[in-house]
Amino acid sequence: MAWNPSDIPDQSGRTFVITGANGGIGKQTTRALAGKGGTVIMACRNTDAAQRVADRIDGDVRVSALDLADLASIRDFADRTGEIDVLINNAGLMYVPFSRTEDGFETQWGVNHLGHFALTGLLLDRLRDRVVTLSSIAHNQISKLRTDDLNYEHRKYQRNPAYSQAKLSNLMFARELQRRLTESGSSKRSYAVHPGVSATDLFARTETPLDKVSKPFIALVGHSPAKAAESSLFAATMPDADPAVYWGPTWLFGSRGPVRPAPSSTLSKDREVWRRLWEESERLTDVTYKF
Repeated sequence: MAWNPSDIPDQSGRTFVITGANGGIGKQTTRALAGKGGTVIMACRNTDAAQRVADRIDGDVRVSALDLADLASIRDFADRTGEIDVLINNAGLMYVPFSRTEDGFETQWGVNHLGHFALTGLLLDRLRDRVVTLSSIAHNQISKLRTDDLNYEHRKYQRNPAYSQAKLSNLMFARELQRRLTESGSSKRSYAVHPGVSATDLFARTETPLDKVSKPFIALVGHSPAKAAESSLFAATMPDADPAVYWGPTWLFGSRGPVRPAPSSTLSKDREVWRRLWEESERLTDVTYKF
């Protein structure tokens, strides 16, 4: 029998931080966790939009400002945040034109990976249970992670490979974090999940003609944001979920379906690349993890 959100145990007394919670998968994840009694902190750049969403969700839902494209904002958010049970690294950008973050990072990699890397490290001492990081089936669309040029300083920017690099980095980060937690003897856990394909606003922000047609097409092959949120919900709430497993849908090449152990690329399992990515992420963000 497939897992479904009705299987989520009562979350009363547990606090969740969800990045990018004001739309799409993040909004659905917020609604489900609040509905099970959890306290949810919506960590969002646009706090006005987030508050409008929060006001329409029953339960203990709070909004806190966080801009993952700005390390100063990430540090400020961490300083304002007390103990939490679960961090869900959900926010993301996809296929956007070339730009750089406030700190000079290529934006897709800077927001999707480096922002979450810094946030997780800064909150780790206040985290009681687990981290859930959203990757993507797009992680398998590149055959090499250029750890010598992750920030696109010496190569031509291509938006699709840049997105794949960011989502591969998410997957490798989650796995390396779990390896380091286990090595340190910590009971905390790190999960990598993917949501499949869903017609969220990610498909309407590429600033190309595809913005007008991609969402209807994606709706045909993918599944709803509520279904896409199930991978995050499973990993965030199920006590016996295995952190060694990459959780997500497997139907139609991973586009849709129930939450199951999902395949990942050979490259994503390369522990030496995990290490190099981790070291470069620490260097660029100046965030050093303390286990």
